Amino acid sequence: MDITHSSERPSVEVDPAYFTGRVRREALFSAPAPARLEGASVTFEPGARTAWHTHPLGQTLIVTAGSGRAQREGGPVEELRPGDVVWFPPGEKHWHGATPTTALTHIALQERLDGESVVWLELVTDTQYGS
Repeated sequence: MDITHSSERPSVEVDPAYFTGRVRREALFSAPAPARLEGASVTFEPGARTAWHTHPLGQTLIVTAGSGRAQREGGPVEELRPGDVVWFPPGEKHWHGATPTTALTHIALQERLDGESVVWLELVTDTQYGS
């Protein structure tokens, strides 16, 4: 058994090359091999969002607070509320973030494949976001 106390996990601002707006990430865990699962709590300030991206083994989001938006390529922008669970299949191009007026916090769960869990792509435009 391994316990990591919350006081040992700092919250850090994310790389602005892959996000629009202010976003903070708290790494919750990264399971040791042979397990591949990792998880983080991510908080988006109003209007903040990820860039388009994919995950080699998919991603699950569990919305814990606020309200948000998510979109897969070619699909409509979907609204997110606390308690919602979102599954993005492996390789599906998507983005997610807060609404223009309300912050969003979600738990992000994804697995690593050959050490990688995300492939970052282009930023989401204001038109795509719907602001």
